[in-house]
This record gives sequence, C-alpha cells and structure tokens, in this order.
Amino acid sequence: MIHSLRGTVHRLTPPQISVDVHGVGYLLTVPLPVWEAVAEGQEQKIIVHTYVREDRLDLFGFLTEQDRSLFMQFISLSGIGPKLALELCSISRNLLMQAIAMQDASILAQVKGVGAKKAEKLLLELKSIYEKHPDSLTSTNTEEKNEAIDRDALAALLSLGYDQNLALKALQAVSGDHARTEDRVTAALRSLATNRKVSAVRTS
Repeated sequence: MIHSLRGTVHRLTPPQISVDVHGVGYLLTVPLPVWEAVAEGQEQKIIVHTYVREDRLDLFGFLTEQDRSLFMQFISLSGIGPKLALELCSISRNLLMQAIAMQDASILAQVKGVGAKKAEKLLLELKSIYEKHPDSLTSTNTEEKNEAIDRDALAALLSLGYDQNLALKALQAVSGDHARTEDRVTAALRSLATNRKVSAVRTS
C-alpha cells in the first residue's frame, strides 16, 4: 500500500495528475481543488489512498491527512464510490457544514451524481460523520475560510451548464463588493471565461 508520494507533479487532464518519483510516474486522481493547488513541474508531497478491488487498482491523492480521511469516510458509505466521493471532497467544508447546520439537503443535491433522495440520506450520514469526527469537516488550507455561497447564484451557473466545482470556485473568488445575486453571477461568469482562455493558451 502506498501512503504518500514525493516527487515532481505534472498536471494532466482534470482531475488527474502524475507524480514523477525517481523516473517512475504515478497516476493519481485528485479532487479539483487539489488539481488547481499543485504547481506544475514542482516537487510536492501527495498523501495517497490506494483503492483496491478485484478489477481495479487506483491511486487517489490529497494534500492533507484530513482530506484523505474524509474521502475514506465517504467511500465507506453505502452507494458512494470514489467518483462521487471526490465530488464531495471538492466542496468547501464550510458549505458542507452549512448543509448540516441548516439541515438543508438541497445543498447536497447540487452535487453532480446526487439526486434529491440520495441528498436526504447523505445529509444524515454527513451529520453522523461530523458527530464522530468533527475535525474532518473543519476548513483546510486548500480553501477559503468563512466564505458565503449564494445558492441562487450557484443554481444560475449550474443551469448554464457549468460544472459545480468550477462554479463554486468562481463564486468563492467573487469580491464581497457584489451584493446582488445577478452581480455575483456576472462576476463569476467573467472569471470562468478568463480561466477558460488561460487554459486554452496553456494547452495550445
């Protein structure tokens, strides 16, 4: 079993990275915030979870033990596989805590792959995780602290076809000067368009 890797990181197509350790490249799948946080071509330590089944062996990477622990708790739940667990790990801890505090399953229903019924069940399981392991849902250094997500703005971006993780990140980066939902959506769309142009230049 691989616990961690230290080597040169190369960002591949999201959500995958390669970690070159003394000439051996390890392929890892990571949450989107991790993919965005790692520096291309730089040496970094990646915490690893080795996922083994009869027909597959996959490596999942994280920046902290806390993130890996939360991922492992998610995949231990019935009906949640690695793909959905990564989606959940990509959501800010503050937003997950907001869902628990407000008992609002609709927040979780916005996650890709989670319907209304699954969101209700997931909310109960998330509350159980928090009660048993409260530290697993505290904010990490890979995300903004104390962010407030405008759910109407998020819903608007999702309705336009944007991926939830990208939409959340764009909204988290919006300046607090934007008081109205429509202003936040406009600012987030501008950010998403700029990032898309940058990505196109990097891949050209």
